[in-house]
Amino acid sequence: MKYLAFMLGLTVVAQGQAAEPRNFTDEDMVTFNRVGAATLSPDGATVAYQLRTTDLEADRGRYDIYTVSSDGSDTQQITKHQAADTSPTWSADGNSLYFLSSRNGSNQLYNYNVASKKVTQVTDLPVGLETYKLTADNSRLVFSASVFPHCDSFECSKENFDKQKSAKATGKLYHQTFVRHWDRWLDGTQSQLFSATLSNDGIKDVRPVSHSLNGNVPSRPFGGAEEYTISPDGKTVVFTLRIADEKESRSTNFDLYQVSINGGEAVNITDDNPAWDTQPVFSPDGSKLAWLAMDRPGFEADRLQIHLKDLKSGDVTNLTKDWDRSVSSYAFSQDGKALYVTGNNIGKKSLWEFDIASKTPKLLTHKGYVGGVSVGNEQLIYQYDDLKKPADLYRLDIASKESQQITHVNKAKLDNIQFGDYEQFSFKGWNDETVYGYVVKPADFDADKEYPLAFLIHGGPQGSFGDHFHYRWNPQTYTGQGFVAVMIDFHGSTGYGQEFTDSITGDWGGKPLVDLQKGMDYIDDTYDFIDTDNSCALGASYGGYMINWIAGQWPDQFKCLVNHDGIFDNRMMYYATEELWFVEWENGGAYFDTPETFEKHNPVHHVKNWKTPMLVVQGTKDFRVPETQSLGTFTALQRQGIPSQLLVFEDENHWVLKPNNSIQWHQVVNNWLNQWLTSN
Repeated sequence: MKYLAFMLGLTVVAQGQAAEPRNFTDEDMVTFNRVGAATLSPDGATVAYQLRTTDLEADRGRYDIYTVSSDGSDTQQITKHQAADTSPTWSADGNSLYFLSSRNGSNQLYNYNVASKKVTQVTDLPVGLETYKLTADNSRLVFSASVFPHCDSFECSKENFDKQKSAKATGKLYHQTFVRHWDRWLDGTQSQLFSATLSNDGIKDVRPVSHSLNGNVPSRPFGGAEEYTISPDGKTVVFTLRIADEKESRSTNFDLYQVSINGGEAVNITDDNPAWDTQPVFSPDGSKLAWLAMDRPGFEADRLQIHLKDLKSGDVTNLTKDWDRSVSSYAFSQDGKALYVTGNNIGKKSLWEFDIASKTPKLLTHKGYVGGVSVGNEQLIYQYDDLKKPADLYRLDIASKESQQITHVNKAKLDNIQFGDYEQFSFKGWNDETVYGYVVKPADFDADKEYPLAFLIHGGPQGSFGDHFHYRWNPQTYTGQGFVAVMIDFHGSTGYGQEFTDSITGDWGGKPLVDLQKGMDYIDDTYDFIDTDNSCALGASYGGYMINWIAGQWPDQFKCLVNHDGIFDNRMMYYATEELWFVEWENGGAYFDTPETFEKHNPVHHVKNWKTPMLVVQGTKDFRVPETQSLGTFTALQRQGIPSQLLVFEDENHWVLKPNNSIQWHQVVNNWLNQWLTSN
């Protein structure tokens, strides 16, 4: 295994002697510890968080619970079980931590007593818990679990799971779309909410909460506990749901439903909005309900705006109507007068303090990516990373607005690793409008040298390659190999205002290609150390589409191309992908209604222009961009005698997630770049 050989090949250093700094590698990226799910204790003294470490031998991530003092002075590992321990939540008195664990075969709720260090299993249900939340006084538990909607008990659902597993016949009969979603064929189950009374002896009086509606709570495949909330008095649950009917695969109409925590009929409280409503949160005093909402149905990249409802008067205010940013996450201040908001912002993911009365945002961070905000009386805990720093936890003093790093989860590894410096640039792109990008230099940069270029193109297409320590597409893995990396946020990218994001719709091969071409001209004119004639373009998803489009429209610029899960034929993409709302919005309707839009920028029509060597990568469990797209790309290359390779992962979806697969992916990609690019 390359990683072991790499480790064994390190120079032995005498005790006490500092090791020579070395460049960052893909093995480092895969094996870095990853912090997440941070939550501040009720007294503000301690932060609990989960930490993922990587077991290459077992080819998986391992999750444990840790605590750290909010000033960063003391770190303790709370759980050390081989099973995954995740989602820590403090008890109301701060004397214990609840968490989910699969240590007894299925995911159940456990409790860790801080004083005695004793772990107690709280739930022992026939099905596993997927998410959970507690009422403010810890008297009730609300959780989600996958069940068969026709069943009236967990035992019934378990029997059905067992029958599916042991059945000799494996066929699945469907009557409507979805038939598959992201990376799994639908099996007749739904994620539903339940509540239970919580005590020292476990749980009792389990009741269904969302069963009166046909749909998944949280939504699949990416929804989590942020999609439901419990009122401060513990009486009411509000959750996000899209009705699972024949329109589901082409609808973004998620609504908020309100129901008693004891169950019963759920009431739609956002029925007037046919677009997306999600992430409900009660104000600390329970007088208001906030949520995120989009304006346009069918558009998944519309601006998410914060709506606030006065529960006494019923009045609803759009707090961020005049603020041209899309909100990723938010949390109330303890006094309910402000919101702490994150969102993409000119190549970064920023943190703001948003004053509710004046509807005014105040920027708190100026670089990097921020997420996972936990709010206390005097402080915020948040996760931060940037292009030279993997994620750690930080504390921000609310009064002074000063921040400090409180975890160093990769300190031992980072001590001997050097990263390349980076800078953001801007230029005049399509229609002379301002477009931003980043250039990342090799760690051992020499201004007198010229470096080959790795030209990275983000997916989405409404996305961003920003000031972010990415665990799949990290430019430092290329600069560590001796390349310069460049990333351009072309028209359609997020964080530059909604009009800029909207501009790619119906024009996938137009404005973005112009931006990439003008961006290449800009870096050629500006950076003497970048050899733009010695370059390779790489992209995934929409970025992979753009690789195919470049192959037919800009074939002389690059010496090689890397296409991961990229679209080859827009027509077949429409008929084979699962989330139809996406392709229908981007092309103005169904293929049979607007074929001219799909065909306008269809790579399949320009295959005769192809000549650039291309590496094609595909996960066969990718149902978003199905494997036939990559097979078509590879056939077109091979049939014309263009140098090409196909790397297939039969156990991966739209992303390469397994540690050893990720290392192999980087090995193959780096070998491809080194094969076609020359070093000076």
